Amino acid sequence: MSDWLIPDWPAPAQVKACVTTRAGGVSLAPFDSLNLGDHVEDSLEAVLENRRRLTDSFNIQPAWLRQVHGVTVVEADPSRIAKADGSWTSTPGIACTSMTADCLPALFCNRAGTRVAAAHAGWRGLAAGVLEAAFESLGSEPGEVLVWLGPAIGPQAFEVGPEVREAFVQQLPITAEAFVPSRNPGKFMADIYKLARLRLAAHGVTAVYGGGFCTVTDPRFFSYRRSPRTGRFASLIWLER
Repeated sequence: MSDWLIPDWPAPAQVKACVTTRAGGVSLAPFDSLNLGDHVEDSLEAVLENRRRLTDSFNIQPAWLRQVHGVTVVEADPSRIAKADGSWTSTPGIACTSMTADCLPALFCNRAGTRVAAAHAGWRGLAAGVLEAAFESLGSEPGEVLVWLGPAIGPQAFEVGPEVREAFVQQLPITAEAFVPSRNPGKFMADIYKLARLRLAAHGVTAVYGGGFCTVTDPRFFSYRRSPRTGRFASLIWLER
């Protein structure tokens, strides 16, 4: 689909990735049109057709997850829907898949191009270590890992309470850099991209690309903060057959 995003990063040639947008599906408002989430009160028939279009576009088998804002990362398996927030695979044609609508999708691969992973990171999962778990699922040294950060809520839209800041700073003091005071007393504006980069860097993973999107202000993407009754888009990564 011409409106979908192809990550711009120095991944090996056999590593493929894509981020869907709202365009190219059959769902009606407010899920229009390529909603891939089957848990948001959209028509199941529409969601299945949207997923079929995605699968056919790349000749892949997406491994869908039931995401719970945790840190579990499983081997991607298209035959079941695992309760997890990340997956990995070394099997060509199986796509690790993260569904979001403001949370941070992160795509991983090793420099050898033999294993890939995807993670879904809301602030709770990010603070709990889901990106680190996805990195560890590759079984590679930090310098052998590449990461691409997909569309998420931007730093000008992500207002949080002091408990969110404390959850990060208590673990890693340098993450204080990712928070600035909001115009609302006691609140902070959080940069989820900077938080991800700082936490990955703390584990030696510094080849991190992407970022710079804002799902709240960019109408190409679904955004829960912009409209609580909305769909989900997907970030996928796989090894070419």
